[in-house]
Amino acid sequence: MHPDDSPAQQTTETRPAGRSTEVASAERTIGRHRTPEPPRRRALASTPARVAVATGVSCCLGLVAVVGARDTGQRHEPVREVLADRAAAAAEADQRASRDFTRSAPPAAPALAAVPRPGATAPAPRRPVAPKRPRPVAGLDQLQMDNAKVIVDVGRGMRMPRRALVVALATAMQESDLHNLASEVLPESYDYPHQGSGADHDSLGLFQQRPSSGWGSVAELMRPAYAARAFYAALDEVPDWQELSVTDAAQAVQVSAFPDAYAKHEKRATTVVDALV
Repeated sequence: MHPDDSPAQQTTETRPAGRSTEVASAERTIGRHRTPEPPRRRALASTPARVAVATGVSCCLGLVAVVGARDTGQRHEPVREVLADRAAAAAEADQRASRDFTRSAPPAAPALAAVPRPGATAPAPRRPVAPKRPRPVAGLDQLQMDNAKVIVDVGRGMRMPRRALVVALATAMQESDLHNLASEVLPESYDYPHQGSGADHDSLGLFQQRPSSGWGSVAELMRPAYAARAFYAALDEVPDWQELSVTDAAQAVQVSAFPDAYAKHEKRATTVVDALV
């Protein structure tokens, strides 16, 4: 530098190469008492950058995204959008799996027993309802009507025709007047429920059937249902019994000393069957 050079010329010659006119003007303006603003760096051109983004996602989901960006103004994709896409893909995969596999439903919770409140009165147990007893007809009392119902019910349970029910009732009306009778000849018969007694040999029950003739034991014949079943079984073995009169059909089973005695009960027996059936 020569001594004759002016300050302006010195400033111009000492200006570093590459500085713009605006930077030099700013230096002349700020003076010595103000620190000059550092020069701005020029943007790097055509320099590729690699940005690695790693984040941990709960439920064993990991996300590693590598985004390449250039100085052309392209923006990085936000992490939350990447997570949203990954969550949507997982939900779609789970939905497809649910269509392919049957998932067991959670077990139902056990029902809790109702706990009575302190001081509450427990409801009284219900009493069993007694079966409705049939209304007596044809001059019978309630006890006789109950026995008639047992005879009819057993016959219907055995699928016997209606005429068999009339024959059975007419026979019981003649033999015991529809009472379950014990036998004075068989003291054992008094040990079972009975509604009177008879003295005709060892005859027992509604149909006065005899144990000595093979109808059954004393205990069996004292049960009205058993006695009725035994009568129907014997009647069903009589050839063409349905073509016989009521008294002949009854006599074929009972072999009574008074074969014509059953006929007089046919009308009453029919009335009782009509009432019960």
